[in-house]
Amino acid sequence: MNALQVPAFRRLALAWAFSNFGDSALYLTLAVWVKDLTGSDASAGLVFLFLGLPVLLAPVAGQVADRGSRRRLVVLANLAGAAVVLTLGFVDGRSDVWIIYVVTFLYGLITYLTSAAGAGLVRDLLADDQLASGNGLLSTIDQGLRLVSPLVGVGAYALFGGFAIAWVASLMLVAAAVVTATVRVVESPPALREPFWPEITAGVRHIRSVPVLARVTVAMAVAVGITGLANTVIFALIDEGLNRSSDFFGVFAAFQGGGAVVGGLTAAAVITRFGERAVIAVGMVAMAAGLAAAVVADVVVVCAAAWVVGWMVSWIFVAFSTLRQRVTPAHLQGRVQAAVNVALNGPQAAGTALGAVLVAVVDYRILIVGMAVVIAGCAVPVAARAAPAPGEVPRGTVRHV
Repeated sequence: MNALQVPAFRRLALAWAFSNFGDSALYLTLAVWVKDLTGSDASAGLVFLFLGLPVLLAPVAGQVADRGSRRRLVVLANLAGAAVVLTLGFVDGRSDVWIIYVVTFLYGLITYLTSAAGAGLVRDLLADDQLASGNGLLSTIDQGLRLVSPLVGVGAYALFGGFAIAWVASLMLVAAAVVTATVRVVESPPALREPFWPEITAGVRHIRSVPVLARVTVAMAVAVGITGLANTVIFALIDEGLNRSSDFFGVFAAFQGGGAVVGGLTAAAVITRFGERAVIAVGMVAMAAGLAAAVVADVVVVCAAAWVVGWMVSWIFVAFSTLRQRVTPAHLQGRVQAAVNVALNGPQAAGTALGAVLVAVVDYRILIVGMAVVIAGCAVPVAARAAPAPGEVPRGTVRHV
């Protein structure tokens, strides 16, 4: 069943588009701004470090999301984000770079809040057989905007300076808040208050209590962690393998983004037909094949590989999100989402750091093959027979809600 048939979800998707446009336009531009102010690649790279650090507070964000109205939290968080971004107007030179770092950290933390609350809102709005369609649409919006919004952000920065992109991002966040405030939803009751530690770890405990979800989450963590190597290996592939300048990364990203858009558009159909775990497993194998093909030093092959990888990444994440939401009680959606954020983003950051070390001493082709082997191996536990997850529909049946 198509999620767009739910009017309230259409509004939520519009709000998602506004906020994601602001996100995508802002992130890359902040790194460019720091590079221009300092002349340092390392200083520019710290933008992404400060963007990732809030993952350490993701469990707290999930706890907050499950304690009250998620719609209200998304509205307030977007408005707070708009105010935080506008403080970039105080940046006037190299000595003010710390302001950019602080804004990046706070904005990243706000993103974890809206992610946790948004997962609960989607679950409250959609029936089980609408989740794949809804997650596929949100993924398509996200990936599609990533092809366009960075160009808008960098263009605004080039023409009008850093504060211009701050205004663009702020206006998008305000628009997202306004639209979210109009979403009509009967929200699930908030979680009951518990002692701090049991409450904040409830998401992890739920994942462990559902064998299928636990196994898939571990496999996803390993697969996503190993792809962290790609953040550095890709530049060795472009330089040593293709003999191109680093600007070619934009072409690679465009092909990967195009594949991801197609993946988002088609994910719901394959998930409905074959089930979440089958799509995740097949996606991992196909993604591994795409990565392995990239060792061929040919522009056409590498671009085709990027398209396949982008396509499969969308299938994998839409299927995983659908499985997670479907087997998680409403009052735990925020904390389970937060636990998954930690489980995936932590290993990916570690993989990126490891890749920066290994690429200097190991042939990039060996690293690519290694990534492909590990990701293909992760498909085995995902596809292995297991007791059905709570509410899991046997393959080939249709559920009516």
